Amino acid sequence: MFINRKTELDQLSDLYHSERAELFVLYGRRRVGKTELLRAFCAEKAHIFFIATLSADSEQLATFSQQIWGFNHSETPAGFTFPSWEAAFRSLADLPSRPVVVLDEFTYLISGNKAIPSILQKVWDERLKNTRVMLILCGSYIGMMETEILGYQAPLYGRRTGSALLQPFGLPSSALFYSKYTPEEQFLAWAIVGGMPYYLTTFSDRQTLLANIRQHILDARSGSLYSEPRLLLMEELREPRNYFSLLRAIAQGNTRLNEIAQASGIGSAHTVARYLDILQQMRLITRRVPATESQPEKSKRGLYQIDDHFLRFWFRYVHPNQGSLDLGLADSVLAQRVQPDLDHFAAAAFEEAAREFVAAGARTGKWSFLPERIGSWWSHGAELDVLALNQTGKTGLVGECKWSVNPVGTNILEDLKHRAGAMAEESGIQHILYVLFSRKGFTDALKEQAAREEIGLFTVEDLVQNGE
Repeated sequence: MFINRKTELDQLSDLYHSERAELFVLYGRRRVGKTELLRAFCAEKAHIFFIATLSADSEQLATFSQQIWGFNHSETPAGFTFPSWEAAFRSLADLPSRPVVVLDEFTYLISGNKAIPSILQKVWDERLKNTRVMLILCGSYIGMMETEILGYQAPLYGRRTGSALLQPFGLPSSALFYSKYTPEEQFLAWAIVGGMPYYLTTFSDRQTLLANIRQHILDARSGSLYSEPRLLLMEELREPRNYFSLLRAIAQGNTRLNEIAQASGIGSAHTVARYLDILQQMRLITRRVPATESQPEKSKRGLYQIDDHFLRFWFRYVHPNQGSLDLGLADSVLAQRVQPDLDHFAAAAFEEAAREFVAAGARTGKWSFLPERIGSWWSHGAELDVLALNQTGKTGLVGECKWSVNPVGTNILEDLKHRAGAMAEESGIQHILYVLFSRKGFTDALKEQAAREEIGLFTVEDLVQNGE
């Protein structure tokens, strides 16, 4: 199932119709759907789609050579290969029409032959840039792609004509995978597996959410996602054990640097900070600071969170209970560990969906001001789930999110106003808009007050249907 990605397809199509030589770089985490996006783009276009592997450099060159030969010939001579990568790349200039050439898992090529970026740069400058070829380099190791391909000192720096970091789906697109679910169930599915297309397609809306969790995540024998995080980290990291400890510490609620260092037990805060930097480069965690901070990188109020919902779920419920799950006690773990805590777990994702709702509204002019920053805020025991700021105009939007089984009443609004006052005093904001997000709607009294004071009231259905 191929869903959405209209923005990325439009970007690729614009480059394709330029009729000039194009060098596009697409990168992003494993399972985010890069290959499916490129296959959808290449459909009905003359193309070469080469997927690199971890095999020897000579084998990679032979496979690529045969695909190039097969582009123009009905039969490829057995054993045909170009004498070098330079010769193979130069041959792309002779392809007819408007060829699209995809080098998928490009970082595997670099791992086997570190000279490839320099060779490609030489051939691009001497020959390919004057042709009509559209060359796409695609890779999953984000750090390597940003360093070896996009970095200032990389051989190919300045040659790319376009690039994109492919992001996981947000809630509205993720909900499209589950047409049979209610909006609340669609949200919960996204809160559990996140926006990675592979994880989304694992769950089925023909089953209940708990049945999906039991079958695909908690079943140690046949669960397709049971070992996924372990395989991901072992493939991409040299010391996965330490990163496991860090991710588990964050998943269990340790969000400050010193807390994470103490809970993980892998070393000092200085040592842990280096590991956390790697996880940030991989887009697995984020260091959040209050939206009022003008210099986020220097803020001492930073909190770490796991970005990927599924990793957050796995390190909260699977990793700590692996002994029980390996003994076949998935039903007990589901009933005693997951189900009683699931609403508490989903609350953080509800706040994220609300912030994206506010951001999407800003892009469409929904609000009466243009935000400069969107996030959350905390200070001295007071917190705001959602905060959008324009400090130049001294205007802010504050929001409260309640993933509760009860409708939100006027008491929640009054409390929000009180906490917003503390934020305004700290930041100098003078004009405040209020919005409330609720799982189960709002009391009649709050609806009446909201109508008088022009306060935004939004439900989980509004978040699910929010355009991306």
